[in-house]
Parts: sequence; C-alpha cells; structure tokens
Amino acid sequence: MHVTIEPSILYLGTPVILISTVNEDGSFNLAPMSSAFWLGWRCVLGLAATSKTPQNMARTGECVLNLPSAALAGMVDRLALTTGSDPVPEGKIRRGYRYERDKFGLSGFTPMPSETVRAPRVRECPVQLEAVVEAVHGLAQNDAVLRGRTSVIELRVQRVHVDETIVMDGEPNRVDPDKWRPLILSFQEFYGLGPKVHRSRLGTIPEALYRGPDIERGRGIMRTAAAE
Repeated sequence: MHVTIEPSILYLGTPVILISTVNEDGSFNLAPMSSAFWLGWRCVLGLAATSKTPQNMARTGECVLNLPSAALAGMVDRLALTTGSDPVPEGKIRRGYRYERDKFGLSGFTPMPSETVRAPRVRECPVQLEAVVEAVHGLAQNDAVLRGRTSVIELRVQRVHVDETIVMDGEPNRVDPDKWRPLILSFQEFYGLGPKVHRSRLGTIPEALYRGPDIERGRGIMRTAAAE
C-alpha cells in the first residue's frame, strides 16, 4: 500500500563524487556532492550557485570528478559541512558549514597531477575523470523564489583513469561492476552496493555500441598540470 508524503529532499541514492578544482590563488578545492547523472562521456551536475566549486569551474572551465569507493566513507565525511567560500554563504551558515581552505589536508586525500587539466586527481579514488565545462544553466528559471540558487553544469569527460583492480578481465576498456563498489549517498547517509540481484537484458548489448565522439576527441588532449 502506498501513502502520499512530502519529503523535503529526494536524494534516493546516487554515487558520491569528489570534485577537485583550482582556486584563484592556485590552491586546490575539493568538494563532495552526489547530484549527478551520466550520458556517454557527458555528465550533468547540480550545484548550489554560491558554492566555491561551480565558481571555480565557471572561471577555469575544468575540474576532475573523483569517485570514491565505499571504503573511503570516513575520509569523505571529514569534508562534510565545509566550504571553500570565504565568507561562508548565508544558506550554508544556517546549515552549520564552516570555511576550510585546505580540503585535501583536512580529509587526508592526496592530490596528484592530471594529464589534460590543471585541477588535480585524488590518488585514493578508484575512478578519476578529467573534464571540461561545456555549458552552465540555471535551474528553476521560471520560479522567482528559486531562480539563481542552483547551477546545472554540463561536463565533457576527456580522460578516464581507473584502478586496475576494477577493470573487467579480458576487457581493458570496461569497468567490472562486480568489482567496483562506489560510495552511495541516500537521504544524506552513506551506503555501499551489494551483489548483483538480477541479470539485466540491457547487459546483452555490447558496450562498444555506446561509444561516442567524445572518446576520440579526448585522445588528442595532453596538458600536464606539472607543465603549467
């Protein structure tokens, strides 16, 4: 039997992403989030417009999307209720956030050079996606109350790095979902994935049939952060 309810949020469960960006002074910012969805090598993020991360992305046009495993939940949680914005936006003050300049130092994560962007990768994360900003849109533009609060950012991934332990045996360009255990955020709490519950008929489609032009486009890009 279903009942009608009015939950304040609809975070029903998505992977956590640590977004690394470059601040104005060249230091690094690191921010956890989970409002994202994927299409090919494109990703769409939803972020508070007043946060440091979307501001850095709009200024530099780039970032790295680092996906932690469930085993890294404790380190990710150290970043909770922190912001790279100084002063702290009013909305975040009400939620108990504080300014933190050194997010890497606080969390214990290690920055490492990227190949195509200046923003660093997170060494401990099994999946690291170097990306550039393709478009920025405002959410709820037709609502006078919500307009300007949220940025919807389209990213194009141009380099994919994964830990060799999660690569599918015999398939060097595929992640094995039986080996990959992402950290999941559901209604503001951390969870992990369990074993596969049922075989999907979608799994019979060769993954290569989904390959798009963004993969070829990313191959020719090489710009190390160390060379900047």
